Amino acid sequence: MIDKNLNKLEKILNAELSSKILGSEIIFGELLFKTSLGEILDVIKFLKLDNRFKFKQLIDIAAIDYPNEEKRFELVYLLLSIENNLRVKISTSFELDEKVPSITKIFPSANWMEREIFDMYGIKFINHPDLRRILTDYNFKGHPLRKDFPLTGFNEVRYSEKDKKVIYEPVKLEQNYRNFDFSSPWEGTKYLRELKESKKNEEN
Repeated sequence: MIDKNLNKLEKILNAELSSKILGSEIIFGELLFKTSLGEILDVIKFLKLDNRFKFKQLIDIAAIDYPNEEKRFELVYLLLSIENNLRVKISTSFELDEKVPSITKIFPSANWMEREIFDMYGIKFINHPDLRRILTDYNFKGHPLRKDFPLTGFNEVRYSEKDKKVIYEPVKLEQNYRNFDFSSPWEGTKYLRELKESKKNEEN
């Protein structure tokens, strides 16, 4: 029944939004529409306000980073119609320096979702009421979920007893933190300790 409703919805939306939809498909029982960045506001507003569909709940906004693609980023908006028991996804792709229209005036709940995407990916939203970091601190450097973000990060944070404040320093992978103490069960396994001892005995 849901699959039939999805097929019907796909046909209706492709007809109603023919100039705004770049493509559509049903994957794993969910309907996905692709649209351009300039049309995303109109498509989402239509889905929410049209009484035939009533997609009145924004479930989430997901971001994806494709660093080797010309259009590096993709956003996927997940909408739910409780009355019709249907879900729909709307995706849009864009280049690194492009800005995305905020949907906070359509779905106020998008406020923190867009802030998280800005924090994690560096994607900027136009007309967002309070676009600032939400998960990392304000002095954090970089955007952790980008594929080119180093695993160690750029800076490390520590509290300085001398200065009595939190300070930021470039990441240092000092060797004294890499010397494993094999006498500790947390730093090595029994067979490695035995192998090390046997080599010493052979040398003697």
